[in-house]
Amino acid sequence: MSAIDFFNAKDRSANRAGFLGGLTKRVQRYRTYRQTLDELQSLSDRELDDLNISRHSMRAIAYRAAYDG
Repeated sequence: MSAIDFFNAKDRSANRAGFLGGLTKRVQRYRTYRQTLDELQSLSDRELDDLNISRHSMRAIAYRAAYDG
């Protein structure tokens, strides 16, 4: 194996690991978004009113919980 082949193989494996790590992070964030949204949607109107949350703002709240942190 030449030096060039060695470095190219190393770069490819680093790119693959970076891709999988990024994909895993995206999946985890989406799961957090879905779980938060599902929990908010399961609340009654009274509970939402007590928390000062409207049904219209649920997606924005879930998005912030998953992606702004």
